[in-house]
Amino acid sequence: MGEETKRRAKIQDHAAFLEGTHDFQSDIETLAGSELVGTILETVMLATEVRFAAVARVTAERWVACRTVDEVNFSLAAGDEIEIESTFCQSVRETSQKVLFSDVATDETYRNHPIATKFGIVSYASIPIFRSDGTFFGTLCAIDSVPRDLAHPRAVAMLEMFADIIGQGLETQERLQAQERQIEHQREMARIQEELVAVLGHDLRNPVAAIDAGLRQLEKEGLSEKGRKIVPLMRSSLFRAADLIENIMLHAKSRLGGGIRVSVRSDAPLAEAIQQVVEELRAAEPGHEINLDLVLERPISCDAPRVAQAISNLLSNAIRHSEQGFPVSVRGAVRDDAFGITVANRGNAISDDVRKSLFKPFHRGANATGEGLGLGLHIASSIATAHNGGIDVTCDEGITSFTFNLPLACHPQ
Repeated sequence: MGEETKRRAKIQDHAAFLEGTHDFQSDIETLAGSELVGTILETVMLATEVRFAAVARVTAERWVACRTVDEVNFSLAAGDEIEIESTFCQSVRETSQKVLFSDVATDETYRNHPIATKFGIVSYASIPIFRSDGTFFGTLCAIDSVPRDLAHPRAVAMLEMFADIIGQGLETQERLQAQERQIEHQREMARIQEELVAVLGHDLRNPVAAIDAGLRQLEKEGLSEKGRKIVPLMRSSLFRAADLIENIMLHAKSRLGGGIRVSVRSDAPLAEAIQQVVEELRAAEPGHEINLDLVLERPISCDAPRVAQAISNLLSNAIRHSEQGFPVSVRGAVRDDAFGITVANRGNAISDDVRKSLFKPFHRGANATGEGLGLGLHIASSIATAHNGGIDVTCDEGITSFTFNLPLACHPQ
């Protein structure tokens, strides 16, 4: 193949592939990076003694080398393209039949063929490659400028087998690439959604804070009897909204940042934080009795605001699932090498099936009442885990208890 002929024949070339701008970039990358295809081409050359082997992408108008092994110096590398009319592969594509000859000088069909004469081809094999759905992809080629016994039945069987293997492997690789792209797209969409949720939660804090300030001001004013009934209801709704926003933001931050992070203090004001949570829920849920029994005889090393948020979530959950007329209890005490805070209520026992997904995000029990996203227990569990602790659940004689266990020697994850 002369230099002028090669220059005229090439349309796109190896440089376009290296730049990532080739029209068949994906096909070339799939085959050029395949160890299997490389081994097949080397095996073809070893078994048939040809000095050029390639896998080409062939369409009605294009012939593009995707993987080559060239010892003849045809100067065709991955991405190099020649005019489709200059190849036998056009006939292979149109007829779905292989083209084979061992010596063009003695072959009745291809003797004096212009393509063979133009490129100095003496022995040649072009085997069609089909995907598993039957669609045509391209060809497996073996070429030399001297006679090789490519028409031997064993050589033909080997080449056809390798073409089938390439077609099957090609589709498998394409499916894997498509799945990887889909997974990456889903991850990106999830990241965008989580960022949006985090921003939304942050922006909602200001109006909630303004409403809270307005309610506090109203409570200082002289209210009518109707007003004294409405304001507590508004405060209850406001507390639930603030709780939802806090849970949403913490979940989004944990997803974006790789988990919930805690800032541990050796003398954390845990008792005050839990007392405040209980008082807020008493104000927000005046129809439910909440009993608090907290015994802290020594400082607790923890992130008090985060632990208080976990207890708030457990307590809110207990209130939602509690039978009317029965109090919800919060008990905390040091035992052995841990500090345990138990939130208990009377209600239906939690089934084994529900327990399996109890702490998963966005899970809500079948008998849940009121509004919620199903993040409360997940966040509480994540906060416990961040403190190297955990949450135990027990159901005994109608009493359901969630115990937040906090190691005294806390080393946050």
